[in-house]
Amino acid sequence: MTKGAIYHHFKSKEEIIDALGEKLFFDNNPFVTVQKQKNLNGLQKMREVIKLNHIDIDRTELGKQSIPLLKNPRLLAELADTNRKLIAPLWLQLIQEGIADGSIKTDYAKELSELLPLLTNFWLIPSVYPTTPKELLSKFAFIKYLLDSMNLPIIDDEIFGMAQNYFEHLNVGE
Repeated sequence: MTKGAIYHHFKSKEEIIDALGEKLFFDNNPFVTVQKQKNLNGLQKMREVIKLNHIDIDRTELGKQSIPLLKNPRLLAELADTNRKLIAPLWLQLIQEGIADGSIKTDYAKELSELLPLLTNFWLIPSVYPTTPKELLSKFAFIKYLLDSMNLPIIDDEIFGMAQNYFEHLNVGE
């Protein structure tokens, strides 16, 4: 397919990234995948969502490619809207499931479901908050501390190690 044919369907690089992101998310939605795993409790499902999201190579590569595009205010507004309308309710569902099965003991289900995407989908984006890989890891450690303090211990050693590896290979800062 030629560049002209692609831009016949999409007006900009941002539209292409947006369409790819939606397709990757809905084709491999980690929230849907974990809901089918009846052997996991709510906390385990939340951890599994994070792991599935990070082992999805296509989504990870798209994330790396789209980091500079997030300097675009329209894309940031769309990301915020998607987080509010789609991602936060999915996190809330899993937190409530964890509360019901006893694996999560927080009093702040709704607040945490809204905070999770803000911290992970905005605060950890280097084009929104310029940073180095070392600073990203420090931020992630802070997120772990914060969530643990709110009785939502979703970041275990395995997830922390995955994040550390991802941050070390990001081409940002320094």
